[in-house]
Amino acid sequence: MKALLCKQFGPPESLVLEDVPSPKAGPGEVVISIKAASVNFPDVLIIQNKYQFKPPLPFSPGSELAGVVKETGAGVASVKPGDRVIAFTTYGAFAEEVKTEATRLLPMPQGMDYASAASFILTYGTTDHALRDRAQLKAGETLLVLGAAGGVGIAAIEVGKALGARVIACASSDEKLAVCREHGADETINYASEDLREHIKGLTAGHGVDVIYDAVGGPYTEPAFRSIAWRGRHLVVGFAAGDIPKLPLNLALLKGASVVGVFWGDFARREPPAFIESARQLVRWFEQGRLRPHVSATFPLEKAAEAMNLLASRKAKGKVVIRIGD
Repeated sequence: MKALLCKQFGPPESLVLEDVPSPKAGPGEVVISIKAASVNFPDVLIIQNKYQFKPPLPFSPGSELAGVVKETGAGVASVKPGDRVIAFTTYGAFAEEVKTEATRLLPMPQGMDYASAASFILTYGTTDHALRDRAQLKAGETLLVLGAAGGVGIAAIEVGKALGARVIACASSDEKLAVCREHGADETINYASEDLREHIKGLTAGHGVDVIYDAVGGPYTEPAFRSIAWRGRHLVVGFAAGDIPKLPLNLALLKGASVVGVFWGDFARREPPAFIESARQLVRWFEQGRLRPHVSATFPLEKAAEAMNLLASRKAKGKVVIRIGD
């Protein structure tokens, strides 16, 4: 089989496409013939040795995929060869096949294509865990989404609306904000050309926002946090801007506000019953038409470096997908 390999840490251009042996399923494992895999920001970090998980070289990046079960190992009863599945792995998805634990699989919902399926569980799972579990977002509250045109950003808009919140979407261009409105944003802010704090103040009549969904970090975190409402919750989801911001903690004191960490990968590992409940809720919302993965670009496996650079440059809207199977 073919796999895109990281043989030395570096930029996406350093990855190489090679033939490698097909994996074999051990006890509790499955082998999946991959049809599509999406690109996520950790994929860009892991090949540069900048991610918290550091696999041994060589390895294939890619953590979110959809495909067909090829082979099952001893003790696996939850799936069988031929089943269409979604899987989330820490790495290994930018290849024609991958081996993973059967517990990392979900059945593909009816009516979902492979590109959408490969764009579903990580972004929407992270967001549902963030908004329903960590922030306890309630109907009628105001949600501010930073980086709202990205994969998790669009997921945050849609999950926020499904929960009955008013959603203010923030992004760096009017083109990106148009996509946010298509997915349900009530209000938008272009933080490249507008004063973020002043605009939030105007849109909330000085009250501030109840929940901030922050997958960006960098220069936007502090002005957003300064605009948080009393008892607000600031969700730390990621740092797509590259810089990890430092917040003056007196702001949390003055607002009675919380800074809340969101680590979906460990949540899924540590709390399986809660993860399963979350996944089932997401499938219900998808079947009701409330969640619509936004795939803005697709690339073949041999052009995966281009896909990763599109995401790294923050030019992507929604999800970027690598098509692998036929």
